Amino acid sequence: MPATSVPRVAIVGGGPSGLMAAEVISAAGIAVDLYDGMPSLGRKFLLAGVGGMNITHSEAREAFLSRYGERREAISALLADFDADALRAWIHGLGIDTFVGSSGRVFPTDMKAAPLLRAWLKRLREQGVRLHTRQRWLGWNERGALRIATAEGEQALHADAT
Repeated sequence: MPATSVPRVAIVGGGPSGLMAAEVISAAGIAVDLYDGMPSLGRKFLLAGVGGMNITHSEAREAFLSRYGERREAISALLADFDADALRAWIHGLGIDTFVGSSGRVFPTDMKAAPLLRAWLKRLREQGVRLHTRQRWLGWNERGALRIATAEGEQALHADAT
């Protein structure tokens, strides 16, 4: 690869994990294409938000970690870089306000997932992430290219990483 070319990453799946991976990778200056077989992204995220969109919990770190039992150490390591406060700050950065309910759970002020998802997708587009819906991953071909089923038929796509 020439020194001036920007690496390209393909992400398969437009759920929260795929969207967050796209955000982090594109923020690092890497070109990102995100593929999902559904007609819209974050569909399960929207379903999870139907009952009020509980984002996280406001309890102190030690109390929060105690809920994970024998997985406590592994979860603690993950939360060292992105804890509940960082999650709330990230959401606020999308322009979504949050509040702590009487249960200690944290919710978006309007209690809905759709505005949060719309703001997130807007940020991704602004970062240059190319979002491809109705494009289902089929695996790799013999040359290592991604096989993607589209309305126009199967396509082979090359990425530096998947």
